[in-house]
Amino acid sequence: MSTIISFVQNFSLVAAGELALASGAVCALLVLFKPLLRGLGRAAMLVVKPKRSKEELLQRRQMRDAMMLKRMLNSVEPSQAAELRAMAARA
Repeated sequence: MSTIISFVQNFSLVAAGELALASGAVCALLVLFKPLLRGLGRAAMLVVKPKRSKEELLQRRQMRDAMMLKRMLNSVEPSQAAELRAMAARA
């Protein structure tokens, strides 16, 4: 508690002005370099999580569809399973 009081007592109007100018300069630089910073952020995201190629996306979609069909086959009656298999063979 005493450190806060001593800080407030030693804080002057000049220090407040310097702090305001420094924070204003930092905000101005952030606004000025916003496109650059956004691009760097996107590049960092691509390093962490690269975009999948069209072939990979197609394979994932086909695998998801096959798993969904398998779940459907396991959940329906045997008479309907044959019909689902026939539909899957056409697709």
